[in-house]
Amino acid sequence: MVERNSRPDQGEGDGQAIHGMSITDREFDRIRELVYSRFGINLTEQKRSLVVGRLQKVLKQKNFATFSDFIHYVEADKTGEALDTLVNRISTNHTFFFRENDHFTYLTEHALPEVVGHIPDRDMRLWCAACSSGEESYGLAMLLMEFFGADYRNWNAGILATDISARVLDIAREGVYPADRVREVPPAMKNRYFTKVDKENYRVTEAVRKEVTYRRFNLMNTDFPFKKPFHIVFCRNVMIYFDVETRDALARRFFDHMVPGGYLFIGHSETLRRDICPFDYVCPAVYRKPLKG
Repeated sequence: MVERNSRPDQGEGDGQAIHGMSITDREFDRIRELVYSRFGINLTEQKRSLVVGRLQKVLKQKNFATFSDFIHYVEADKTGEALDTLVNRISTNHTFFFRENDHFTYLTEHALPEVVGHIPDRDMRLWCAACSSGEESYGLAMLLMEFFGADYRNWNAGILATDISARVLDIAREGVYPADRVREVPPAMKNRYFTKVDKENYRVTEAVRKEVTYRRFNLMNTDFPFKKPFHIVFCRNVMIYFDVETRDALARRFFDHMVPGGYLFIGHSETLRRDICPFDYVCPAVYRKPLKG
């Protein structure tokens, strides 16, 4: 068992021990401040046990006796690897193909037909703004290929997919997924867009993989470095980690980098404040930038 450290910065508050590890109020507050300032993620007091449970393995692997030792390590690291480890541990990256499928139905039946009708140069820009391990971004690419059919080759309709985590981006680029992650893919699409690696895993075909560009990007950046606005943005199940002010600011940045008539999709467990939201509300978790004004 790891003993409670007697360093001065651990003297405040009663420590909480989870599976032998102990965290003080001050340590938890320092982690909360660090995560909020770097990633916009709001760790409430109810997340204390989650933080301890998910970080304790890192402390043991690196032989840190206390959470303060880990915090010092993160703050001193100049490579970004420590921050990457932190965000990987405290965020949830589990997903699967066509999660919350009604979004994809709305995309193909309503959003795409409307957006395509306002694109004169066949240059459609779609951003998957929190792509995690790639299931959502590859699924979107497949739906675009299905929607356009043989005419897809005449469109510049690839997808930009970004995430804060280098680890999940590596998984996404590889494009290999266990069978349970592809269970919601219709059989015909699975046959067209996947190859079987072995009994347990499938790989997205090269034709689909080359249509998605993966980049590391922090949504807390106040300046988005994009030269052209987007027609469709998916940012689902990320803002649930943010407080109201952070969600409002991010929605405004999305708005400023989208074409009039463009669609924003967020998670079903997420909402935007309608009184200050610049988008028009369309239906649950779907918003649209007005064509005028």
